[in-house]
This record gives sequence, structure tokens and C-alpha cells, in this order.
Amino acid sequence: MKSNGGADNSALLNELAARIRYQTLMMVNKAKSSHVGTCFSMAELLSVLYGSILRVDPQNPEWPQRDRFILSKGHGAAALYAVLAERGFFPLDWLETFYQNGSRLAGHVTHHYLPGVEVSTGSLGHGLSIAAGMALAAKRDGETHRVVALLSDGECDEGSVWEPILFAPHHQLDNLIAIVDYNKIQSLGTVKEVMDLEPFADKWRAFGWGVREIDGHNVTEIESTLSTLPFEAGRPNCVIAHTVKGKGVSFMEDKLLWHYRTPQGEEFADALAELEAHS
Repeated sequence: MKSNGGADNSALLNELAARIRYQTLMMVNKAKSSHVGTCFSMAELLSVLYGSILRVDPQNPEWPQRDRFILSKGHGAAALYAVLAERGFFPLDWLETFYQNGSRLAGHVTHHYLPGVEVSTGSLGHGLSIAAGMALAAKRDGETHRVVALLSDGECDEGSVWEPILFAPHHQLDNLIAIVDYNKIQSLGTVKEVMDLEPFADKWRAFGWGVREIDGHNVTEIESTLSTLPFEAGRPNCVIAHTVKGKGVSFMEDKLLWHYRTPQGEEFADALAELEAHS
């Protein structure tokens, strides 16, 4: 699935986002795990990246010219596994083993024996540094691939995040893209209550990044924004995607409860019914 533009492609991308949410719900329910809210908030971002933007080949995951993607918010592993399976990096039936003993699909992102995953993540605050190092190496080697890191907003409380934010402009890493899933809820409260990030976009600009703010659930806006990379020659790129935690299931949306809660029983049935009604 590569973009040809227009309404038809937007419909395909929305369909992929719907499948990501469905697969995620099924995986989290079976595993009795959590983080469904953070998975749902980034469904459209993953759909556009893997359905339109990233230069990757599911049949050749180690293709040297591929773009590199790092899910820095590794607790959202289920959604990444879902989109990789939907795009053909590995069989869909692998998803049924999510978070089970002996599975390749660990509860946080793992790259061991898993096609399409560049690096294991989950200890927050490290993904952007890894991505910046990859981008610098690509520049020095004369390579043309890009490196994308998808971060959580709460993750930006970490001082280690701000080190690559300073580092990347110094090295003119315009092949680096940081996307922040700004759903405004982290593990123990709202972002504003725990560690207010505002004025968030201005801080990235002050560090020397090219910045765009978008609706993180509008596939047309996401695609058109990411199709214009780099935003400014010689500057790394930051996309602040305004999203809703738990997007797609009404009783999960914008609720702190669904950071850790596992959907079981009637809640699972109701969530599944909502997703199927809108698919």
C-alpha cells in the first residue's frame, strides 16, 4: 500500500488503522495485558507510516536502503506488532501468541527474531537517542534512508530525551523524524498535572528543529505532512501529533483508567462491538 493520494487512499489508511485497533484489542484481551489506550492513540500514525510513508519491504526486512522506525514508547508494542503483521512482515497468526511464554511478541517491543523491528524498546527516554545515532551514521555513510522515532508525550519528562533534541540540530540531521503521540495522558495522571510540557512546540523550535503540529487521527493530514520531509533543509523534523488516548472506543477515550486496565468481560464485548460498528 503506497500513496497515490486522494479519497481512496485515505479510506485504505483508515481501514488499516481500524485493523490495528481490532488486532490490538484481541491481543491485549487474550494476554490479559494493558496499554490499549496508548495503542489506540497511535493507530492512524502507524497506518500512514507503514501504509504510505516508510520505504520498507515486508519481503526483505533487512533491505539496506530501508527507512528505520523505532517505537520509543515500547509499551505500545501490540499496535506495532499488529501493523507489521497486517503489512506482511510476519504471519497474522503470530499475533495470537502476544505476551505468552516463549512468544516472539514480548509485552514491550523486542527485535529478537522478529522481522521489521529494528531495536527493542520500553525503557522510556532512549528511542530518540538511538534514532539520532542511526541518522548520524547514515549521513556520514552517504546513505539516503530516513530514521523515524515515535515517542510518547509523558516520555518527554525524561532528561535523556532532551539530549538528542539538542544533538540532532547540531549535526544537521534532516533525515531524522521525531513524532510525538501527544495524547496528554501518562501513566499516573494527565501530562499537565505530572509535568507540563507547554509551550511544547516552541521548545522544539528553540532547540533548532523544524516543527509541525497536526491532528494525529486525520490520515490525510498526517500523510500530507510526512510527504514534505524534510520540513527545512539541515534541520531535524518534529511532528507533534495531537491525539486522544483510547481513540475509537467511546468509554476508553481520554480516560487515564485505560493506561493499565485490561479489557475483559462486558468491557471487551462493548469495545469490540464499537470497533466493528465503525470498521
